Amino acid sequence: MSRQLLFKVVLKEEERERLHNSLRRGNASARSLTRARLLLLADAGRSDSEIVDVLGVSKSSVARIRKRYCQEGLDSILKDKPRSGAPPKISGRAKAQLVTLACSEPPEGRSRWTLQLLADKLVELKEVDSITSMSICRILKKVRSSRGRRSNGASVR
Repeated sequence: MSRQLLFKVVLKEEERERLHNSLRRGNASARSLTRARLLLLADAGRSDSEIVDVLGVSKSSVARIRKRYCQEGLDSILKDKPRSGAPPKISGRAKAQLVTLACSEPPEGRSRWTLQLLADKLVELKEVDSITSMSICRILKKVRSSRGRRSNGASVR
């Protein structure tokens, strides 16, 4: 017996409406929106192969989402489960310190902060054990800091 028949998706009217509203608003994660589309297609009687073709997901993903919906309900589908992975290497406090440094006056004899100077200063302040200049770049980018602008004092040079 196929998984499709084992885990047949039959949405309640309020669940269907909730999924349509979620897709209309589009403010959920891309994964959640794909899962919502998948459930709506499955509810409409589409086969796993058709869903794979329409959404560009794997057959195992379709089977997994069907099974999860049938066993755990709609809420488990719309919310991402916690993902494993390495814990952040830099704390929020260290990030705040980095932004403060980048916006401060550069060290004497320098016209602006460089990524390497910022990395060295964070280590000197014992905010982190070690950090690369590329990590500094990514963090500043996330906070929309432009290292080349004079207003924040940091530079990639």
